[in-house]
Amino acid sequence: MLKECRLCPRDCKVNRLDGETGFCKASSKLKIASYNAHFGEERPLVGAGGSGTIFLSHCNLGCVFCQNWDISHQGAGTVCSVEELASMMLHLQKDGCENINLVTPTHYAPHVVLGLDLAASRGLRIPLVYNTCGWERPDVLALLDGVVDIYLADFKYTDPEMAGRFSAEAESYPTVTKAALLEMNRQVGVAMPGMSGKIFRGLMIRHLLMPGEASGSLDAVRWIAAHLPAATYVNLMLQYRPAYRAHLYPEISRPVQRDEYMQVLEEARRCGLINLDVDL
Repeated sequence: MLKECRLCPRDCKVNRLDGETGFCKASSKLKIASYNAHFGEERPLVGAGGSGTIFLSHCNLGCVFCQNWDISHQGAGTVCSVEELASMMLHLQKDGCENINLVTPTHYAPHVVLGLDLAASRGLRIPLVYNTCGWERPDVLALLDGVVDIYLADFKYTDPEMAGRFSAEAESYPTVTKAALLEMNRQVGVAMPGMSGKIFRGLMIRHLLMPGEASGSLDAVRWIAAHLPAATYVNLMLQYRPAYRAHLYPEISRPVQRDEYMQVLEEARRCGLINLDVDL
């Protein structure tokens, strides 16, 4: 797939094995920005030891409001080998992390699988979290069936026009992401905490509310309720801030108001969603 890259919906078809780069600017060389125990993720992922987060450089979506724009847009990070990736995973496990949390892994899926295979052969036993923007090809996700334990997926937009405007002409985002979420749910099912309060397997959806109608939040919760189990884990996030280039777009150049959030929360409950992570 890297020889004619089609790992993501952009379908750039560049030969990354020969050093060519497409939209995401990633080559065949793995690039990592940082790795550490992260205590700011969802509580069922953090536990006592934190989520073992590995931030991968570059991104295939290119949102104008990205808070980690130096990593995703500018590619901040260091070139690493698959061997080094495996060592990072094992180091995080040794430090007591609850899981391995790969942030924006889509364009490095082959490296991830190779690194995971090597780490598992050396004793890696904690769950793998695939922390994605949600815009994933279902056929590529199918190759990860049995590899990923927890899908931590964004559901950013329900309107193709908004997706195109704020995420580099990704008009297919709503359609493709809905299909991806269905495939993720097929693989890992509902994410339910165990007796310890931690999640070890399942689909966790993040929906970041944006000002006005940019994220289509009401339609998002309605779609989830209509197409996925009522117990699907949904994190309704009230942390949007106009970062990076968001100030150039008047409709998203402000934070979300509390009454906007409450309207979406009430609709999610009305639709029957019962496993909501809320910012109250």
